[in-house]
Order: sequence, then C-alpha cells, then structure tokens
Amino acid sequence: MKQHLRSTRLLSLIMIMIVAIGLAGCGSETSKESGGKSDNESNSFNGTSIETKFGNIEINKEPKRIVALGWGDAETALALGVEPVGASDWLAFGGEGVGPWLKGAYKTAPTILGTMELDYEQIASLEPDLILDVRSSGDQERYNRLSEIATTIGVPEGGDNYLTTYQQQVQIIAKALGKEAEGDQILKDIDSAFEKAKKEYPQFADKTVAVGAYTAEGWGAYVSGDARVDFMTKLGFKNKEEIEQQANGVFYVQVADEQLELLDADLTVVIPIWVDTKEITGNPLYQKIPSVAEGRSVIVEGDYSDAFSAGTAPALLWAIDQLPAMFDKALQGGE
Repeated sequence: MKQHLRSTRLLSLIMIMIVAIGLAGCGSETSKESGGKSDNESNSFNGTSIETKFGNIEINKEPKRIVALGWGDAETALALGVEPVGASDWLAFGGEGVGPWLKGAYKTAPTILGTMELDYEQIASLEPDLILDVRSSGDQERYNRLSEIATTIGVPEGGDNYLTTYQQQVQIIAKALGKEAEGDQILKDIDSAFEKAKKEYPQFADKTVAVGAYTAEGWGAYVSGDARVDFMTKLGFKNKEEIEQQANGVFYVQVADEQLELLDADLTVVIPIWVDTKEITGNPLYQKIPSVAEGRSVIVEGDYSDAFSAGTAPALLWAIDQLPAMFDKALQGGE
C-alpha cells in the first residue's frame, strides 16, 4: 500500500473529489537562480494569449519560473521539456511528485506544494512568473489569490471540477510555455498509441465498461469527462449508459451497496482508493456482481492505478502500453 493510506484528513476531501488525491508533502528547495527550464529551451517566445474561464490571459514574456499546481500540470510541463520550480503532488508519489513514467525527468527537484489547500506564502516565496492551475477546481477565490502572486492560467471554459481534458491541458500549457509544436507532437503520439491499441484489441469495440472505485466510505463510478472513462472509450469501450444517466456536471457518482449491480458490464474495472484490495475481493456484494462472478472484472492498483488516474500525457502513454492486455484477459473471463 502506498504511504497515503495514512491520511484521514484528506480522506474526507477525497470523498468530495473521489479520486486518488495525495497528501502534499515537502520537497527539496529549488534554487532561486534556477530558471526551471530545460537545456533545449526555445528563445523565440513572442508572447501569447490564453483563453480561460477567467478571461483571456496575456503572457508577454517567456516564463522562466513556473509553479504547476493543477492535477497533472507539472507532468505536462515536464513532458514539454520545462521543469517547474514548484509543483503539487496530487497522487502522493513523494520525492519529485511524479510517477515512474517520468522518473529522472527533473534535473533540479521542485518544491512540493499543496493540492486543494495551498500555502500562498510558500508559493510566493518561489517568485514564480507563471502559475499553472489548468486542471483544478476552477474556484474563483483560489484563482484570485494565485493571480495576486503571478500570472495564472486557470481552467478553460467548462473545465471546472477537474474536467479539463488531457488534450486541453497539453494545448493550454504548451501555448503558455511557447511549446506548441512539442504539444502537438505529444497529442499525435497519444492518438497513435490509442489507434495501435484499438487495432491490436478490436474485441474492445462497443463492449460496455463500468469503471468504479471503492473507498473507506463506499462505492462509486466514474462518468464521461473523467480521465479513466475517457481512456476506456478511446480503446473502443462504451461507458455503461445507466451510469452516464446519473452524471450531473461531475465526474463521479456514488453507488449504494444495494445498487452495486450498476457496476455490472461486459467489463468491470475497479480502483481501490486508500483501502486494501482484499476489502474489495472479499466483499460479498462485489462477488455477486454478474461480471465479477463470471471473471470479467479487473482491479487496477499500484502504479497501474496511478497512471490510469493521473490522465496526463506521459501517464497515458505508459498506461496504453500496460493496461489493454489486463483488460483483454478480464474481458475473456480471466482465461
């Protein structure tokens, strides 16, 4: 189990978001002399304007000290060749706050910052000239306070409640950093990887899927707009319609014990969040779900769960290589 099992305070917050959000820790201080840029940075930044929920944000100078606070914003910047000087560790990876798919990406470790609860003085002490909060709550007060520190790129229109897509995240951050060509290539690489997987596993086409989670407070299911469901649909699956019908501007719906058959589908995928996997496999109600009883279910945990949940460009590329074979085996009843 990961070290974030220990947090009960954030467990209550996790019930609001129902995603594997980690407890922000402390990282090593980044030198104020460090620009947070890679060696191959471009010097041809000509300024840009970013459309967000909060209006058009002008960036007139090339950002050199970036603080990345949104879900996966730091990973996206790294994928574009830019090292943030401060970052949020949403999945409690520890260390530099990124998954194994970006191990060694930093030359200088960032200062690890909070996630939903921010220390604004600590952020200001890093002297950022650009703050990324692209996949976040879209909270106006949070945005206002960050904007007092530095130019802040918030969620796009319709991106509230962490519904910014990975495509929007890459495009917005790439434009803000003057890395649009690199961003376009990343998105092409992801599209190619999904197309390759779809051709390798044509049996996924139009099969129904239910992507659920189990926490200390019960069951839930994800809906379209969430990275996990979007991952499955890009492989060819269709999210179960009965689950979709319960969506109401959120990416997760709670499922009562007596409604647990809602998770029955051609394939049932379940993520344990801060609970031991045995609490799922040993649950009599879970065992009675038809797809589970017939072996057409898979529990995604560890690094696989983190990649599945992160939904960032580098995590997606790693997950596309790892997860389809697991889904295929489960779809065939575990044979």
